[in-house]
Amino acid sequence: MTGKWRLFAAAGLAATVAYTANLSPVLNAACLVLVGAGTVWACFAGPRRHRAEPRTAWSLLGVAVLFCLAGILLRPVVHDLPGLLPLLADGATITGYAALAAFLFAMLRRRRSLEWHAVLDGLIVCLAGALAAGLLLAAPAAAVSDRPLLVSVVAGLYPLFDVILLLLLINLTFTTTTWPGGLIALMFAMFSMFVGDTAYAVVGAAGVTYASPLFDAPFLIGFVLVGVAALHPSVPLLGQASRPPVQAWSWRRIALLVPAFAVPFGLLVALPEMSRGRRVGIALVGVLMVALLLVRAVTAVRAQAAAQRRAEHQAMHDALTGLPNRYMIGEEVARMLRRLPAGDPRRVWVLLLDLDGFKLVNDGWGHDTGDQLLIEVGRRLRAGAPVAAPVAAVGGDGFMLATLGDREQAMTLAGLVREVFGHPFAVRGGELTITCSTGIASAGGESGRVEALMRDAETAMYRAKSEGPGGFTVFDAAMHDQVRERIDLEVALRKALEEGQLSVAYQPIVEMGSGVPAGAEALVRWAHPERGAISPATFIPIAEDAGLIGAIGDRVRQEALRQLGAWREAGIVGDDFYLSVNVSGRQLTDPRLPHDVASELRRYGVPARCVAVEMTESVLVDSAGVAGRVLFELREMGCQVLIDDFGTGFSALGYLRRFPATGIKIDRSFVTGLGVNPGDDEIVRAVVAMCHALELSVIAEGVETRLQRDTLAAVGVAKGQGWLWGPAVPPDDFARHWHTNRAAALPERPRRDHAC
Repeated sequence: MTGKWRLFAAAGLAATVAYTANLSPVLNAACLVLVGAGTVWACFAGPRRHRAEPRTAWSLLGVAVLFCLAGILLRPVVHDLPGLLPLLADGATITGYAALAAFLFAMLRRRRSLEWHAVLDGLIVCLAGALAAGLLLAAPAAAVSDRPLLVSVVAGLYPLFDVILLLLLINLTFTTTTWPGGLIALMFAMFSMFVGDTAYAVVGAAGVTYASPLFDAPFLIGFVLVGVAALHPSVPLLGQASRPPVQAWSWRRIALLVPAFAVPFGLLVALPEMSRGRRVGIALVGVLMVALLLVRAVTAVRAQAAAQRRAEHQAMHDALTGLPNRYMIGEEVARMLRRLPAGDPRRVWVLLLDLDGFKLVNDGWGHDTGDQLLIEVGRRLRAGAPVAAPVAAVGGDGFMLATLGDREQAMTLAGLVREVFGHPFAVRGGELTITCSTGIASAGGESGRVEALMRDAETAMYRAKSEGPGGFTVFDAAMHDQVRERIDLEVALRKALEEGQLSVAYQPIVEMGSGVPAGAEALVRWAHPERGAISPATFIPIAEDAGLIGAIGDRVRQEALRQLGAWREAGIVGDDFYLSVNVSGRQLTDPRLPHDVASELRRYGVPARCVAVEMTESVLVDSAGVAGRVLFELREMGCQVLIDDFGTGFSALGYLRRFPATGIKIDRSFVTGLGVNPGDDEIVRAVVAMCHALELSVIAEGVETRLQRDTLAAVGVAKGQGWLWGPAVPPDDFARHWHTNRAAALPERPRRDHAC
């Protein structure tokens, strides 16, 4: 629907031209119905397609167009009828205007844009408009003697209705720093309707209620512009809350008020023959406008003060949770340190919390759910912590608490924090269980510095997170060296990406029965020029935290597909040989991934069936989100979709049934005890039975011994991967030792560290 607004505009303008040409009544009616019905459709279909809110407001706009269309169709039919029958057309049109006003009012409420000084601006301008419309249009129309007075007055008041609608629309512009295309279209639509109503009011003052189709052209153009606004891609922006800094006396507001105050004086000059009563009326309206201006000035001052208070509150508090922010709790910690007298054994303790797996919540359930979870966590922390212990939200998914006392009191507060996370959180109609990693640091009054204290708490928090979710760690000085080491590794990893220090190694995936490699897994390796080989278990978590995992994953995938294409062309591997590449959760949130993979497959001449995409079980929770859609597209291309490390995360049958997986890889932790631990045998047997029922392939990771291999084959596992057949090796070594026609040798190998 992105380009439909252009087609709609072109068709609508063509129909308007045909209508104003007045070739025949039938053609006129057809053009009018075409434009009106198309606009009504646009008001319902466009916002729904672009998910614009509030939906009811756009429905009101469609109803408004429908009634205005009825008024235009009725006017040439009823304008010559006797009595009050001509008001049938006016009744339909005014009902449409009321619905249009309701639409604009709903949009203002949605944008939280209703302010007293803006309302008073509207009253002042409306008074000026009513005065001008009454004296210049309604009064002359009322003097026409051959029609009812009510018909004449209504005909002269249409410009006033437009002034009210224009004011509501202009108020929308006061709350935006940009002008989206939909808003511009609405502005021109209202201006076009104002021109049409003014033209009708002018001829109405002469006793004419309908002249020619030319007078309806502005309304048709207005309909077309309303349809363009509803179909334009910027339509969601019209309903989004936007509160720029209050500008009670901005040039746009003054540009409205100055002409309004000039109206009474202009009327006195333009109509010198007025009666005394009309002059008194003009004077009373002028006095009322001045009174409203004084009230407006007071309101503007109060609004400015309220805006200042809001700005100060926002500068000190987290916008989402309403808790104090990092700056404010830093000031409070500084005060606590200053209040500690010299020699006082008590210390100021800071607890920094970071939610474990919060990114998974955002990726799996959406950012709205993540935001609601943060709000609930903040509420519980504030309710569970002592009154004297400040609680703050310090950005992202972090929270901070502070207390004054000894170590025991700090540990008590840490225990209260643990209790807060001991129960599921009710979020958006469901329950989420989450933990937090906590870093604890302290300082005395004499030597304590806020920045150092908060930095130490952050260092301890990272240590706690590295040791597993849900724990807490008290800072000690040795941790600084570890932090520096991590920072150094991150810098070196960025340099490694730039300088090509990362390489790809290939570990065979072997058919259990024949010992022939069915495929291989592409694994990243890092050979640092000074430190030597750095384990993926060390640098992969750093890459994830630093946002580098996507770039690394893309590079490994591209190199692996290039290598597979070269092997296929050289006859090193057979036609069914496949490569398995790992993708991170971050990569799966990129909707362009299937397109990128398809381009790479074409570039290197690799069939999609020869590529397996591996991801961890955590991605399963996002089967309805972006990651799920990406994987469904990869599956439709023909790629295999494998669940890595199965059994360590979200191992739920319901997820597997909804997910486009083609196979699983049993985690090495279940393979280690095969043939020795009966419990592991039963677990693997159950997993294999489940996979066979779901028609999923099964690969066992971490196979090290013949006993494990034989046990896996006995329970129906067809493929294995592990040190029994060798480690991941460079591509030349793989091509030399794992040619398709060579069966795998099976030497007993010592146990190794299989972290990656």
